[in-house]
Amino acid sequence: MNDGVNGVALTVFILFFLAVTVMGFLAARWRKAENEHSLDEWGLGGRSFGTWITWFLLGGDLYTAYTFVAVPAAIYAAGAAGFFAVPYTILVYPLIFTFLPRLWSVSHKHGYVTTSDFVRGRFGSKGLSLAVAVTGILATMPYIALQLVGIQAVLDVMGVGGGENTNWFVKDLPLLIAFGVLAAYTYSSGLRAPALIAFVKDTLIYIVIAVAIIYIPIKLGGFDDVFGAASEKYTAAKAGGLVPLEAGQWTYATLALGSALALFMYPHSITATLSSRSREVIRRNTTILPLYSLMLGLLALLGFMAIAAGVKVTNPQLAIPQLFEDMFPDWFAGVAFAAIGIGALVPAAIMSIAAANLFTRNIYKDFIKPDATAAQETKVSKLVSLLVKVGALVFVLTMDKTVAINFQLLGGIWILQTFPALVGGLFTRWFHRWALLAGWAVGMVYGTFAAYGVASPTQKHFGGSAKEIPGIGEIGYIGLTAFVLNVAVTVILTFVLKAANAPDGVDETSPEDYTADAGDPGVEVELPPATAGTSH
Repeated sequence: MNDGVNGVALTVFILFFLAVTVMGFLAARWRKAENEHSLDEWGLGGRSFGTWITWFLLGGDLYTAYTFVAVPAAIYAAGAAGFFAVPYTILVYPLIFTFLPRLWSVSHKHGYVTTSDFVRGRFGSKGLSLAVAVTGILATMPYIALQLVGIQAVLDVMGVGGGENTNWFVKDLPLLIAFGVLAAYTYSSGLRAPALIAFVKDTLIYIVIAVAIIYIPIKLGGFDDVFGAASEKYTAAKAGGLVPLEAGQWTYATLALGSALALFMYPHSITATLSSRSREVIRRNTTILPLYSLMLGLLALLGFMAIAAGVKVTNPQLAIPQLFEDMFPDWFAGVAFAAIGIGALVPAAIMSIAAANLFTRNIYKDFIKPDATAAQETKVSKLVSLLVKVGALVFVLTMDKTVAINFQLLGGIWILQTFPALVGGLFTRWFHRWALLAGWAVGMVYGTFAAYGVASPTQKHFGGSAKEIPGIGEIGYIGLTAFVLNVAVTVILTFVLKAANAPDGVDETSPEDYTADAGDPGVEVELPPATAGTSH
């Protein structure tokens, strides 16, 4: 790693950062609403975004700074097993094509802002809604923290903040400034800020990857040399060369499948989805979002290039920023670092908004202040979005970075357990609400304890997300095993509870709600019972 501050790269980085900061504050005036004091406006951008805005917003939401840093870092450190992220993003889009339009339609019809709103309305259960909300908040917190880890990795490579012996305040000051700016424009502009900045973020990322995939291999002697160097390293480390070892193939497959099932359970992905103006916008986006998978495949190749370039770092998360520092002219390294830094701001903003909406609608309003007005909801959500970001910042500044990564993996295990209630509920009312709650609890408990028992070279507990699958004996993704247990418990208990005629709650939705579009006659936003008496 180079000594000192890379002044040219830092200057370019700051210029881009200032530009998106201005955009973030100006976003409050972009498509300004008549009534800004509602979650529909602050938290969902007025449900007004078209195809391209939604595409950039979802892309900025799902393909984060951490993706930019972590996917090639996994390949740099562990070999081809790190490619699991590519097939899982291919699997996810046919899956969401089947259920996201249904979720959009019923949410538009009833004014749902969160997935927990839908679960409460579908199953008539505040307890199940609370479980989904708490899971979403817990799973999102470490995800936000990892965006700050991505910014910190870039700052470290640029030499900002001093050495290990530097005063902690001076060392972390750049990150504190970035956090403060993010918090300010998210509070001011809501979802409109990341929607506007996503255009800059994705454009920069596409430019950087297009240049990197051509320029770096040329400097390294071509792709033959790149793949040759990677193969030599993996073979010497007995990591299976360019193909995962047979012993790791179950892990690879289950991690890809489980991650695909979990991705659109995260609150931030649903928030971006519900911000669109029509059902057709969602359907179009599920067909064009795979373009990001192509980008991700090219991005993953940077891990091989870091090996071929001889990048040596103690923390694999620094491998790609260091590759850019070593291979690019300083000015273009600054552009690449800006792409990563802005790539952290967009998803962090959406994630904090999504977590705040869950707290406001499904904890504060349902259990603390049922008569809260729309303006009070918005005020609480703004404040909670700040608290969520503060929590993520404290997490990053006080804990080892590998802890943040492993807690994010744990978050993936947790959020997958909301799949039966959300996706199952979009297609059938057969599942019993108490059975869904019991299945969720079993999946959460098993997943947490199984992950607690996984050790790594640096951690005694929560050292990974793969463990032996009971009854099969292969090593697989803990989240998928927990999900199977969840579904099994839900199905069995549903039979039992229905046989016992247990009260099943009231379904406030109707079949036609799930296929309605914005332009359909008679389709208007209705308020669920919990929001009765508020002014929107």
